[in-house]
Amino acid sequence: MADGAMTATFLAVIGGASLLAVTARRLRPNDRLPSLEGWALADRSLGPVWTWLLLGGTMFTAYTFTAVPGLAYGNGAPAFFAVPYTVIVFPLAFVLLSRLWSVARRHGYVTAADFVRGRYGSPALALAVALTGILATMPYLALQLLGIRAVLTAGGVSPRGPAGDLLMVGLFAGLAVATYRHGLRAPTLISALKAVAVFVSVTAVCWLVLRRLGGPGAVFEGAARRMGGPDVAHSPLVLSPGQQPAYATLALGSALALLMYPHVLTAAFAADGPRTLRKVTVALPAWTGLLVLFGLLGVAALAAGVRAPEGAAESAVPMLVDRLLPGPPAGLVFAAITVGALVPAAVMSIAAATSFVRNVYVEYVHPTATPKRQVRVAKAVSLTAKAGAVAFVLGLRDQDAVNLQLLGGVWILQVFPAVAIGLFTGRLRPRALLAGWAAGMVSGTFLVVREGFSPIVRLGFGPLEIYAGLAALLVNLTVAVAGSAVLTRLGVPRGADSTDLPSRLSLRRHPETGANNP
Repeated sequence: MADGAMTATFLAVIGGASLLAVTARRLRPNDRLPSLEGWALADRSLGPVWTWLLLGGTMFTAYTFTAVPGLAYGNGAPAFFAVPYTVIVFPLAFVLLSRLWSVARRHGYVTAADFVRGRYGSPALALAVALTGILATMPYLALQLLGIRAVLTAGGVSPRGPAGDLLMVGLFAGLAVATYRHGLRAPTLISALKAVAVFVSVTAVCWLVLRRLGGPGAVFEGAARRMGGPDVAHSPLVLSPGQQPAYATLALGSALALLMYPHVLTAAFAADGPRTLRKVTVALPAWTGLLVLFGLLGVAALAAGVRAPEGAAESAVPMLVDRLLPGPPAGLVFAAITVGALVPAAVMSIAAATSFVRNVYVEYVHPTATPKRQVRVAKAVSLTAKAGAVAFVLGLRDQDAVNLQLLGGVWILQVFPAVAIGLFTGRLRPRALLAGWAAGMVSGTFLVVREGFSPIVRLGFGPLEIYAGLAALLVNLTVAVAGSAVLTRLGVPRGADSTDLPSRLSLRRHPETGANNP
């Protein structure tokens, strides 16, 4: 059980986060009418510093900071795929996010599905993109709660059972109220505290742990012995040749998928311009350095002889911190990871709500909804998303959320052709893209479920193992390219192959910009 100093430090940091969330209204211009763009994107007004804090705090979630060291603790080298994955993603973000921001600002788009709707004139394809984003986001949101619970329970800050669940619900309730009132501005302010707390605490913890365990060499040698290897070079801490294809494809596929998540695009659309996004993506690798330190702590937990409960490797680092650090620094680490969950959770709920309102509610239910009504519905959906995540975590096994999140990563990757490739070429036809999306969703789901919810799958010939999401994306692209070629060969006029799902949104003017919808 946690001592008084640890608990006091934890509560002080959480209290600071709550105070920042309450003061988010100060970032809100008083002369602006309520609009979905204002609530969900902070009026596209964030400068380089705030965008770096928000985008980094959104992309690097609390579950990432617990799952990566947990995977390093349990499996060794494969855990570090997250390092090249985040290195790959930033050059892609430099190009894609700035270009997508420019198109979105010019046409008043708020979501990726808005862009797809305008680019291809296909309501069905836009609906597929929106629903895929929501479906992939919900288990990811639930995992933030799981990250909080795993850290606080392992560290002894939160009791097990109903009392611990009540504490977790209370933390999330405060976030829900702040997000409901202030939209994206609340997690933006909290992201500043997250960055300071996480960077300071983890850097200090790594220094203290390495000092106590005898330095990096001793840590890796001790971890190698714990994993049954005679030395580091012949232990699971080094990739074997057979693991390399899975490692490389998992890193590449994860990088492509990350930029398609609605919460990442929401954080990017809140920037005040493409130049800001380019500056921010150049500086984002600092967060990757932080992730490396978390991975190192997973190896250090092995070397220190930490024994995590079976099936709960993510608790290894909290147990290491609780064992080696005095109360106040340990409380700071646990609070930093908890705050680290609040930022992405808030942005995820906002992104899911915005996608629902823009691409489902306004498109098919209430096409004449005023901006004020859109904001009101988005707030209600945001609260519902958080409540659903809490119910999911409390009512189902942790593994269910993990399995669904693995599928979510495979699913969200299937919107890449319509969104990312659509930024640079219009040659792919909407019907072909929709068919490719369906083929990718079905094949990816089949591969993952067949392998017992493992993201690494065999293709049915030879020992080669690759990331299921990338295999499904190849199927997706093959169908989309071949279908587009067939439609062109048949002489179907461009635009005549758009799906004919009814939509009244294209018959009215945009409620926020006054421009005609594409």
